[in-house]
Amino acid sequence: MKENPVLNPAKKIPSAPTGVEIPIKKSAQTQDLPYPKYATAGSSGVDLHAANTENITLRRGEITLVPTGISLALPLGIEAQVRARSGLALKHGVALVNGPGTIDADYRGEIGVILTTLKDEPFVIKRGERIAQLVFAPICQAHFVVAEELSESERGAGGFGHTGV
Repeated sequence: MKENPVLNPAKKIPSAPTGVEIPIKKSAQTQDLPYPKYATAGSSGVDLHAANTENITLRRGEITLVPTGISLALPLGIEAQVRARSGLALKHGVALVNGPGTIDADYRGEIGVILTTLKDEPFVIKRGERIAQLVFAPICQAHFVVAEELSESERGAGGFGHTGV
């Protein structure tokens, strides 16, 4: 029986295998900005930086596409998920409108981040600011099979809070 590292904190947890190589390209106008990178060895996502040429002011209820100046060539079977940065969300109410956003393996255009603010105070995005995270994940495509009936389950058709608060 394997030891449980949660029950034995002195035992070091092995690191996960390293990921897949993903070609990345920066636009000519963003050569001054850093490439995405993991902040720590345990980070799940890389930071995306704003590639705006002028400050962008987010106002409550307004939706803004913020450029990043980078494009990727994801391999088939991998997606990139654009996710909010928790610090911007907590401190400034900055939210992804379509979070998480999905970047498909066959998309080769510039990554943009769709943002808004939920606070009354406007939030200014400066060039180079870290605005979102990018997380890579394997995907599985479904093969649909037409069925006259679906198998029963304990939950059935219950949804949207059917188990209580």
